[in-house]
Amino acid sequence: MKEVFSWLKAIVVALVIAFVIRTFIFVPVIVEGESMMPTLHNADRMIVSKISNYVGELDRGDIVVFHATESKDYIKRVIAIPGDTLEYRDDMLYINGEAVEEPYLDEFRAQMNGFPLTENFTLEQVTGESVVPEESYFVMGDNRQNSKDSREIGFVSKEEIVGKTNFIFWPLNDVGTVED
Repeated sequence: MKEVFSWLKAIVVALVIAFVIRTFIFVPVIVEGESMMPTLHNADRMIVSKISNYVGELDRGDIVVFHATESKDYIKRVIAIPGDTLEYRDDMLYINGEAVEEPYLDEFRAQMNGFPLTENFTLEQVTGESVVPEESYFVMGDNRQNSKDSREIGFVSKEEIVGKTNFIFWPLNDVGTVED
């Protein structure tokens, strides 16, 4: 009887630890679709860190998972943070009036044969706001021509964000961190 109780105790402790880790620290996610190509690919499996929700702020360039609808999560890149202005002009991102390089777009830009990857727009044109509101983020997919992002769905509030991710654990040939 002692041995059965010992096993039960070990199983309960393991389940509690797994619950705490999955609820508050890490959660696996599967990339669905091509909106983050070439950085991420359909069916890539990643680890999402929920710790960023409790410690520190998100930064431009972070890849985040957020609740887009009640039943659907999206994975996108943070382009602008609270208080930022944003403009896309001549295929160049401008944050607070300063040009920002986006090296993660180089592969797709090379395939465009001189045509722009991202159409011209201002934050006000797509959201009606001149700056990103407090507790909100402007996100975009790296596959700018095939991404449902803040240009269509608006700002993502901090409370909708599950966490940030940059570690692929499957497929094995892609295991590792995602570079900006």
